[in-house]
Amino acid sequence: MLAMTSRGGAQVVPDAAILLVEDDVEIGGQLCRMLESKNYRVRWCVTGLSTLRAIDEHKPDLILLDIGLPDIDGFALCRELRSLRKDIPIMMITAADSDIDVVMGLDSGACDYVTKPFTSEVLLARIRAHLRQVTMKQDSAPVVHRNIVVSPGSITVTCNGTPVDLRLREFELLLYLCRAAGRVVPRRELFAEIWDVKWANHSKTLDMHIHALRQKLGDEIHISTIRGVGYRLELG
Repeated sequence: MLAMTSRGGAQVVPDAAILLVEDDVEIGGQLCRMLESKNYRVRWCVTGLSTLRAIDEHKPDLILLDIGLPDIDGFALCRELRSLRKDIPIMMITAADSDIDVVMGLDSGACDYVTKPFTSEVLLARIRAHLRQVTMKQDSAPVVHRNIVVSPGSITVTCNGTPVDLRLREFELLLYLCRAAGRVVPRRELFAEIWDVKWANHSKTLDMHIHALRQKLGDEIHISTIRGVGYRLELG
């Protein structure tokens, strides 16, 4: 299961279990070293059979699956894994990049399809994004702020009982601010926790998302701008 610690009112994942399914020794070794350097707990399998055994032993939070395996078709293995664990993110990593391969991968139960070659930065960012979704769903208790109800389990928001249409990043930002209500949250913290990037001096992305929350939630939300620092969701 995810090993979670609290920081700033939100849940972060410093140490998650990843099941890597890759039969290429060189690629598998590189991926293992890269993931372990980021404090992930990695179990590496080179066959479909060993993968099915490891699913219960390792209890992974995420699976990285190559489709070119020696003993079983990767798409068939993905369907089998999905039948065993309906909740786990399965990311396919493969050199097969045709449209039909992507469609088959997603239809077989994968939640993401990453084509080789890829950079470690891109792969790690996508892993973090999927683990963040798992964390939000596991920490599913609704967060209530005035007449706003933020439900991590279903990734929905209601205001005065009416559903509010938020984009995923808007939802994540609102949830983070609600959990940190009353505290000034630095911009660099929001960039790191919501966008998985370091401090960006010239980015207007955060400001645009704050503006969107203010527009969509109206008088039910009061987000103060602390110039030169960040934002605070007011308690009153």
